[in-house]
Amino acid sequence: MLEEQLSINFFLKPNRGKSDLRGVYLRITVDGIRKEISLSHKWDINRWNQKAGRAKVYQN
Repeated sequence: MLEEQLSINFFLKPNRGKSDLRGVYLRITVDGIRKEISLSHKWDINRWNQKAGRAKVYQN
């Protein structure tokens, strides 16, 4: 039987500048082999939950 481990994570990639905007990336891991792709979007680091791998939700 063929078994595969699959993991999908979203993360902000650090940039060299001082801007709070970071590029959003997608990492797919299958059986320990990782591939990353840029989603061509920028997101404010202050509005990102790195541990959960998603944008923070603000409630009024």
